[in-house]
Amino acid sequence: MVVKRPYESSRRREQARLTRRAILAAAADLFVEPGYAATPLVSVAERAGVAIQTVYKVFGSKKALLEALVDVTIAGDDEPVALPDRPFVAEIRALPDVRGKLSRYATHLIEIHQRQSRVMLALAGAATADPEAATIWRRHLDDRRRGMAMFASELIGTGQLRPGHTTDTVTDVLWLAMDVRNFDYLVRDRGWSLEHFHRWYVDTVSAALLG
Repeated sequence: MVVKRPYESSRRREQARLTRRAILAAAADLFVEPGYAATPLVSVAERAGVAIQTVYKVFGSKKALLEALVDVTIAGDDEPVALPDRPFVAEIRALPDVRGKLSRYATHLIEIHQRQSRVMLALAGAATADPEAATIWRRHLDDRRRGMAMFASELIGTGQLRPGHTTDTVTDVLWLAMDVRNFDYLVRDRGWSLEHFHRWYVDTVSAALLG
């Protein structure tokens, strides 16, 4: 019986991670330009430098590849850690006041928008014509809504919000303010600095919630 040496198994796992990342990087470029619908998986394989069979082995389908790309783009990595368990969430919870929590979230928001804006805007565009992309975009919106509802409960729990707000109204404000299209327009089109966007987010949401 042949016994696999530990270093061989470790090397294979690392190679598998590198292959997965190469495919995701290729998809991130090609799904933006020329676009999701216009990009066959064979083009992704060519860009990644792997066989088409490898793409199918790793992801199974073009839709699954897009789903994985969205998840990794938002999270920043492919580690199996749910968003609520990420360190930045604990940091937000530890802060005592609403503006402090909003400021920490704005820092996180800028990080993910810098990473995800091209992919998410491409996905939004693809969703208007492609049923698979539309399904994934809808899931993203639902996930975003759930995340902002959790954040809304955190802010309400401070007891500092203006009377009359509910979880739904706070979620609505947060959901609109974090939209990637705001970042794309203000930073990429209008040329705002990241610091300016950070201040805008905190001041705008604070004004709506605190009065």
